[in-house]
Amino acid sequence: MLDYYIHTLPNGIRIVHKQVLHTKIAHSGFILDIGSRDELPEEQGLAHFWEHMAFKGTVKRKSFHILNRLESVGGELNAYTTKEKICFYSSVLDKHFEKSFELLTDITFRSIFPEREIEKERGVILEEMSMYHDNPEEAIVDEFDAVVYKDHPLGNNILGTKESVSGFVKQDFLNFIDRNLSTDALVFCSVSNLPFEKVVKLAEKYLSELPTITKQRDRQPVTLYAPRAVTIEKPISQAHCVLGGPAYALNDDRRIPFFMLVNILGGPGMNSRLNLAVREKHGLVYTIDANYATYIDTGLHSIYFGTEKKQLKRTTALVLKELKRLREQPLGSLQLHMAKEQLMGQLAMAEESNIGLMMMMGKSILDQGKIDTLNEIFAQIKAVTSSSLMDIANDTLQEDQLSYLNYVPA
Repeated sequence: MLDYYIHTLPNGIRIVHKQVLHTKIAHSGFILDIGSRDELPEEQGLAHFWEHMAFKGTVKRKSFHILNRLESVGGELNAYTTKEKICFYSSVLDKHFEKSFELLTDITFRSIFPEREIEKERGVILEEMSMYHDNPEEAIVDEFDAVVYKDHPLGNNILGTKESVSGFVKQDFLNFIDRNLSTDALVFCSVSNLPFEKVVKLAEKYLSELPTITKQRDRQPVTLYAPRAVTIEKPISQAHCVLGGPAYALNDDRRIPFFMLVNILGGPGMNSRLNLAVREKHGLVYTIDANYATYIDTGLHSIYFGTEKKQLKRTTALVLKELKRLREQPLGSLQLHMAKEQLMGQLAMAEESNIGLMMMMGKSILDQGKIDTLNEIFAQIKAVTSSSLMDIANDTLQEDQLSYLNYVPA
C-alpha cells in the first residue's frame, strides 16, 4: 500500500492524500508556494495580511458566515504564512469533509478584500505587531533573519512594518495574487479515513472550474553573506541572544546530517549538549535551543538563549565551546547510535500528528515533487557517519562566520 496518493487536475492543481483508517477527523488545506520573500519592498507584510483577509469575505460569503461555517459543527479553520508558503487549512469530523473542502476553496480563490474589512484588519495586525514586539523571546529570533540576510526579502519580517501595513489597499492584494499565484504551484493536501477516490471526486467538483494559471516567477537569489554583530538596548529585564549563520538549502544532501547535528546541539531533548552544559551544569539559562530553517535555495541555523545581562559573555563563551567540541571531537560509536535513535524517534512521533503530516505532505510536494517516507528518512539518518558530522560542523559552525543579535536591558 502506498503511503500517499497524488492526482493532478487538468489546470495543474495537485491533490495529495493519505488515508488513515483509525481517525474520525479530516485534516485538509491548500498550501501555496507564495510567501513573504515574494513581496516587493513596498509590499512587506502583504502575504500575511492576505492570510488574514481570506476570512473577511468572498464572492458568496461575509466574514461571519466564513467563521461560522465549520465552527458550528465543531471544526476549526485556520491559516499561516511563512517566508515561502501560505496555507489555509481546516480540521472537521469526516462527515463534514465536503463542507470544509468547499469553504477552503472559497476563501483561497474567491476572496474579495472588502475595503471596510481591510481597515478593521489593519488594526488587528498592528496590535499583533505590538504584542509580538513585547515578547523578546519571539521577536529576536525573527529579527535575526535581518542580521543574516540583511536587505534580501528573506530578512524581512513576515508581519511587515507599521508603515507598509498602514498603506495597503484592495488593489495591492489583487496585484500580489495576480503576480504570484499559479495553479501548478499550489497543492490541496488531506489526511483522513476517506478513500482517495472520494477526495479526487470532490476536487474535480470544486476545483476543475478554476482556470489554468501559469506564472514565471524568479525569486531573488540570496546574496553573499558577511557575518555581523548587532546589539540593541531594550526595556527588558533579561538579556537575549541569537547567534548563527547560513546553512544548507532544502534539497542539499547534507540537510539530514546537519539536522542531526543541530538536534545533538540544541534539539528538544533535555539531553541536548547546550541544555546540559549551560542550564544543567551552570544554571545560566531557563531556555536554550538550536534551530535549522530550510528554504528552497538556502538555510539558516541559529542558537537562542536568555540570561542575566551580567552572564551574557559567559553564556556565549559556553555556547562557542560546544560548537568547538563538535568541530574537533568526533562522536563515539555509542554517541552516534544514540543520536540517530533519538532523531528517528522524534520524527516518528511527529508523524503521529495528522495535521502536521498533512502540512508536511503538501510542502514536500511543492518543494521536492515527492514525499519521503519515514523509512527513506531513517535510511538517510542511519547512513550518517561521525566523520561526516565533523566535516559539516567545520563547514557551518566556524566561530568567525557566526552572526549575533543581542537584546540587552537598557
